Amino acid sequence: MAKYMTKQRKTLLGYLGAHPDEALCAQEIAAALEGEGVSLSAVYRNLAELESEGRIRRMSREGSREAYYQFTGSDACRDCLHLKCKKCGRTFHMDSTGAAQLLGVVEKAEGFAVDKSDTVLYGVCEICQD
Repeated sequence: MAKYMTKQRKTLLGYLGAHPDEALCAQEIAAALEGEGVSLSAVYRNLAELESEGRIRRMSREGSREAYYQFTGSDACRDCLHLKCKKCGRTFHMDSTGAAQLLGVVEKAEGFAVDKSDTVLYGVCEICQD
């Protein structure tokens, strides 16, 4: 069943789609969309619906109880593994060749097929390692 597309939902989806590699909290999203008539309560309501539809991923950062959301509704996101830096919080798409090799090793060694759409590998990015 198709979800009714309100102006607020369309604005929120447009914003999230423009920031696919970012994990954003509801307050950051609402502040960015304040001038477009999207309230904090509308952000929370739509985030909950988008999460249940599998279009966004909810996560938390180490040392924080605040929830962060990342858009996964694009085909590029759905078909790749994500790498999340524990220092700066940025999220990256893993190279498709490297991801295929890693998943192939896991499947062969463990007999386990990994769900790429719901997999995040945590570590420290190249910039934060310096």
